[in-house]
Amino acid sequence: MRVHVADHPLITHKLTVLRDRETPSPVFRSLVEELMTLLAYEGTRGVRVAEVEIETPVAVTTGVRIAEPKPLIVPILRAGLGMLEGMVKLLPSAEVGFLGMARDEETLQPTTYAERLPDDLSNRQCFVLDPMLATGGSLIAAIDFLLARGATDVTAICILAAPEGLKAVEEALHGRDVTVVLGAVDERLNEQGFIVPGLGDAGDRLYGTV
Repeated sequence: MRVHVADHPLITHKLTVLRDRETPSPVFRSLVEELMTLLAYEGTRGVRVAEVEIETPVAVTTGVRIAEPKPLIVPILRAGLGMLEGMVKLLPSAEVGFLGMARDEETLQPTTYAERLPDDLSNRQCFVLDPMLATGGSLIAAIDFLLARGATDVTAICILAAPEGLKAVEEALHGRDVTVVLGAVDERLNEQGFIVPGLGDAGDRLYGTV
């Protein structure tokens, strides 16, 4: 497993505004989309391409295009939806699937309540979107789900991670072809399983508490 923490002043700046409890939901949503585009740039460095010959106004040359089968973007509902538009802007030819996962606030274990994915993911590159890598349970379950359907490599893109969650993911997915791209690694988890200092519940701050 490969871990890449994006170190860029624009990412740190946007994260600072996201962390501020006074940042309203509309601004929060806009910033998540902007931040996601920056993280997606890092996360797609290994996207597969195929050579293609084209003719410019001056000469024939060789370039590349996104290879088949198309990459699959998989936001984890509901908070991952806030990251989707920023990813699609950078990778518009990708297909989109969905995984609905919820965390039991007592056991902190994830349950899958919905999925919309191809039955066969053989030879597919998958990009999983989840803002917070806290305990790691949801991300581990999502990646296991994709690999079980034949995905050949998976990249997870998260805004923030806790060291405990990152360690859990590394241990659970040891030896698997997985990359994790992060905006930052924070200090720790608290007793309720929230990242500290973090930014609170990403889903609630994106969409409210309904």
